[in-house]
Amino acid sequence: MNNKDINIMLVEDHKLIRVGIRTLFDEADGYNVVCEADSAKEAIKMAENANIDIILLDLGLPDTDGTKIIAKLQEINQKAKIIILSSHNQDSEVYKCIQEGVYAYIIKDINTEILLNIVKSVNEGAMWFDPKIVPFLRNKTDTQALQKKTSRINFKNTHANLTEREYEVLKLVVEGMSNSQIANELCISEHTAKAHVCNIIQKLVVDDRTQAAVKALKEGLV
Repeated sequence: MNNKDINIMLVEDHKLIRVGIRTLFDEADGYNVVCEADSAKEAIKMAENANIDIILLDLGLPDTDGTKIIAKLQEINQKAKIIILSSHNQDSEVYKCIQEGVYAYIIKDINTEILLNIVKSVNEGAMWFDPKIVPFLRNKTDTQALQKKTSRINFKNTHANLTEREYEVLKLVVEGMSNSQIANELCISEHTAKAHVCNIIQKLVVDDRTQAAVKALKEGLV
C-alpha cells in the first residue's frame, strides 16, 4: 500500500458486484479498498475509520434507503467524500443526495476507466454527475425545490459582491472541476483558483464547494 493511495470504503449489498468493484480498484494503481460493508448498519460502523478518503455508496441497501445514511456517514467521518454508485436515477433520490452534499452521482453502467478517473478527481475536490441525471439537475420543476429559485438576473443582484471572475469560477465548480482543472481552463495558477473558490464559499455563505454548486443550481445561475 502506498501512502498516496486513495483509500476507499465500498458499501454494496450484492456480493458479486462488490467483488467486481473491489477487483477493479485492486488491479489499478493508486487505489486501496480499506473496508467493505453490505448494509447501512455496517457502513456506519466502518465509517469511523479515519483513513477513508472516499465512500462509494450504493443506495439500494437491505436495511434502509441509502439516502438516509449520507448525513450520518458525513457526521462520523468529515474527511471522506461520498460518491453514489447506484442503478437508481429517480429524481427524488438524486435531489436528496445532492442536498446532502455528495460529491458525485454515478449510474452503475459506467465505464470502468471513467469510474477510476471520477474517484481520483473527486478525491482532489471535483464533483461529477452522470450525464443521465444532468437534464434533471438543469430542468427540475418540483415546486418545493424551486421555492428559493430566482432568475439569473436576481441571483446576480442578490450576490452582487461576486466578481465576474468569481462567476466564471463558480460555473466551473458547478461543472465539477477541481481547482487544478479550473486553473487550466482559465489560465491562472492553482493557488489563485483555490483563492477564488474560497471567496465564493464565503460570499455565498455556504460551507463548501458542493453547497456552493447546489446553491447556484437551485437559484438559477446555471
